[in-house]
Amino acid sequence: MSAVPTVMVVYGTRPEAIKVAPVISALAESTAVHVTAVVTGQHRAMLDQVNELFGIVPDVDLDVIRERQTLPELTGRVMAGVTDAIEQLRPQAVVVQGDTTTSFVAGLAAFYQQVPVVHVEAGLRTGNRYDPFPEEVNRCLTTQLTSLHLAPTPTSRANLLREGVDPATIAVTGNTVIDALLDVVAREVPLEDPTVELTDCALPADDSGYGADAPVVEVYE
Repeated sequence: MSAVPTVMVVYGTRPEAIKVAPVISALAESTAVHVTAVVTGQHRAMLDQVNELFGIVPDVDLDVIRERQTLPELTGRVMAGVTDAIEQLRPQAVVVQGDTTTSFVAGLAAFYQQVPVVHVEAGLRTGNRYDPFPEEVNRCLTTQLTSLHLAPTPTSRANLLREGVDPATIAVTGNTVIDALLDVVAREVPLEDPTVELTDCALPADDSGYGADAPVVEVYE
């Protein structure tokens, strides 16, 4: 067993990978903890690309992706795999990010093992449990499992407080995607065509007025 506490970071999709990369990097540089990276493979090729970009080699790869997989099937595979990883690695904390099925189920698996959960990008809300689906419910349920809520903005913190979360367990940290962006920009990663602008679009974080099916061009403009 490690002489320092083990922190397990669990993620499975490209957005999660981008946003936990700075967290994993910071934890790896710390002498106070030992970090282990567990990927579920909820996304496969896109996840692997991000890990390669940031030089992250996962300690555990659950590889849960299956063709035409249903949400219940994905949930079951993530639960079984993360539970096994927790039992083998015995972390003192489990870090999850955002609102994916991986995030929620990993948090639930940690809760079942009575391991504290740290939620990166906590407190995002739209107020509509079906938009985005299933992300809105995932993020709300993850809050109930979390011991330390890392909110990206004061608005996110206010959402958590409104739901009765203990203010002592909330920290406003900013969004780690900015740290990831600054990391990549500092590397001067070359583009094949410098005239191409890359935009990564995701579901709305809050009640922005744009639904999950909003035209991308309209949102971008």
